[in-house]
Amino acid sequence: MQISSQFDAGNIDVVQCEHAADIQLRIRKDNQSDFYQWFHFRLTGAEGQDCTLKITNAGQAAYVDGFKGYQAVASYDRENWFRVDTSFDGSTLCITHTPATNSIYFAYFAPYSMERHADLISWASTDNRVTYEHLGHTLDGQDMDLLIIGDQAASKKKYWVIGRQHPGETMAEWCIEGFLERLLDADDPIAREALARATFYVVPNMNPDGSRRGHLRTNAVGSNLNREWLNPTAEASPEVLYVLNKMKAVGLDFCLDVHGDEALPYNFIAGAEGIEAWSDAKQAELDFYKHTLMAVNPDFQVAHGYAVDKPGTANLTICTNFIAHTFDCLAMTLEMPFKDTVETPEPMAGWSPARSKHLGAANLDVMLQFMKRA
Repeated sequence: MQISSQFDAGNIDVVQCEHAADIQLRIRKDNQSDFYQWFHFRLTGAEGQDCTLKITNAGQAAYVDGFKGYQAVASYDRENWFRVDTSFDGSTLCITHTPATNSIYFAYFAPYSMERHADLISWASTDNRVTYEHLGHTLDGQDMDLLIIGDQAASKKKYWVIGRQHPGETMAEWCIEGFLERLLDADDPIAREALARATFYVVPNMNPDGSRRGHLRTNAVGSNLNREWLNPTAEASPEVLYVLNKMKAVGLDFCLDVHGDEALPYNFIAGAEGIEAWSDAKQAELDFYKHTLMAVNPDFQVAHGYAVDKPGTANLTICTNFIAHTFDCLAMTLEMPFKDTVETPEPMAGWSPARSKHLGAANLDVMLQFMKRA
């Protein structure tokens, strides 16, 4: 038997891999950071054997509650991912499975590789309504990709969608893939009308370095990009610096920042209620968006989410708060689960790439309704 992770987004260290019933592993920390939780590795040579894979440092991971009630995902072909039996005793995450073939992959959530990201950018760029823009290079020398969809008339609203500031939250890019497929469907009347009203600026992956390195939460030098918006720098957070400079150059009327949450088994939206300028009118906009999304996609709900900040207490280093404060617009964080959804479960797949894509597509309906409301 062999365990390997020397590939795009791979992350695991092998402690012991001599007996199928007692494979011991450890997750590597993000570079220059104490964050860790994302894992992604391949097991070979274990066909037909009852395997027990123990992640022995799970109890010290960044979000320990994320492993409670959680099931890991596995795949034989890296396309179809399914949930496997998983338990957590507060210290060790234990995955039990009998592989049907001699090669199987395990991961914290279905990976979204940088190769798939390149395919997404290339596919979208072939559409004559899309303008590709290279924003700059990351600290590891990777490209920061921006897709501008629709004509760039000064009179049109500027709608921004960004995702995967935290690279281990791969459901974010699956979600944006679904959003882009819907937006670029020339036969979809919702997409056509939305593009008649707004220009869309889409950054599907804010953190290419962390994505390729197999990080949970940070970039190449351990920066949590969603805490860099107030003062991004070329040395610590060039990814945010590039995107923010572009936002300031072209303007911004709306922003959806797409994430995943390790612990909460729900889809929900976090707003910017803590900014000083929060008002009844801003609350009405946020409520309208959330309730409309719940109406068009029952996987979304409004009863559960993060505690709401009191007015004037917003942390302006966080993207949603900073953008709502700086651009005086509706800015939101869309969160999706690593686990299954409590109210709309699918036991085989749990929350999945396909469901993430459907939620992304549903947001276009809501954006159009929000444009009409405004």
